[in-house]
Amino acid sequence: MALYESRIRSLPRLGKGKVRDIYAVGADKMLIVTSDRLSAFDVVLSDPIPDKGRVLNEMANFWFGKLGHIVPNQLTGIDPESVVSENEKAEVRGRSVVVKKLKPLPIEAVVRGYIIGSGWKDYQKTGKVCGIELPRGLQQAQKLPQPIFTPATKAETGHDENISFEEAAKLIGQPMAEKVRDISIRLYKEASEFAATKGIIIADTKFEFGLDPQNNIVLIDEVLTADSSRFWPADSYKVGVSPPSYDKQYVRDYLETLDWDKTPPAPKLPGEVIAKTSEKYREALQRLTGRTLS
Repeated sequence: MALYESRIRSLPRLGKGKVRDIYAVGADKMLIVTSDRLSAFDVVLSDPIPDKGRVLNEMANFWFGKLGHIVPNQLTGIDPESVVSENEKAEVRGRSVVVKKLKPLPIEAVVRGYIIGSGWKDYQKTGKVCGIELPRGLQQAQKLPQPIFTPATKAETGHDENISFEEAAKLIGQPMAEKVRDISIRLYKEASEFAATKGIIIADTKFEFGLDPQNNIVLIDEVLTADSSRFWPADSYKVGVSPPSYDKQYVRDYLETLDWDKTPPAPKLPGEVIAKTSEKYREALQRLTGRTLS
């Protein structure tokens, strides 16, 4: 059964994002439920994608475990089923985590290893991405000489906006910005090296960080999922074209064929597009982690 929106009554609800529903667990913890909602072009679609939430949850937990030696993360290890009432356990099973309540930093830490998406658009106009000068003559989807840190502001609604490192430093302070940059690049490098052994290219990804009461940096939100990253199958990668990806690209491509102005409400999705997208998410999980959903 797909879950479009959770309805936990036993805990106070703190908020609802594009994909996640957040509840308070006492004063210092939160329950995050990953729904099967999907957003495209910053519009939440009315059709859920079956298994998507469980895939994202499983994938994030895999990476939190694998990269925990680089930076502490938000996980508490508390079983989500233990914090809700008996009749709500099925709703949180396999798609939820209980996390520490932390103070989020007001930037998104984006790392790009390849030139694609908004970075490619910026590069075509200016030869730079987020103020970073890049070699001339790069083609779409080309691998960069080194991964680059290209922060963005976190928009409550609408598009996040790419900013320069200097602008990020103004928001969170120079020492913190340098730490976030160095941690983010290390996370990306380790993850992309591992993914390469599974036949997957991580073209780019976004991390989010929070601060604990001692001002230590903690990895929060989701990490290296098909929603926060571009995963490309290595066997069909080609420089000069936008490669197929293991995410909602299938939905985006379908929506681009319609006469839709990318404002709510979004068009309904055909069953075939929903099924194919669900399959892409499950395939990414299986290829990367060797795990399948039970």
